[in-house]
Amino acid sequence: MSPLRKEVHACTIENFKNTLRIYVGGRGMQKEELIQLHTLFVQIKEEIEKEMDVNGAFKEYEEFGVYPHHIHKSKNAHKKAIFILGKEIAKIFSHNKLSSLSMVAKRLERMEAKI
Repeated sequence: MSPLRKEVHACTIENFKNTLRIYVGGRGMQKEELIQLHTLFVQIKEEIEKEMDVNGAFKEYEEFGVYPHHIHKSKNAHKKAIFILGKEIAKIFSHNKLSSLSMVAKRLERMEAKI
């Protein structure tokens, strides 16, 4: 991986973690805001799929079957999709079970279970 690609990769991970902190630690979001966040996560997913070999990494999200363009789905359905997708993205970038992204993935899994 080139130095520039490593820098972009690190920046993407940091932005992802910051987005999760804002969402998880912030006030409740409106449905429109959740759909925007869902769309952002799907864009991150698509970039990961283009750049990395991650066959089957997003299986749970795809089986859940709620996508950003499903505006008729409930707020909780979009929230659950975000948690599933966020968890799967964090797992891809976690290097071991104690890495910060691995911990984020575990936290998202616990939050998803509450929905």
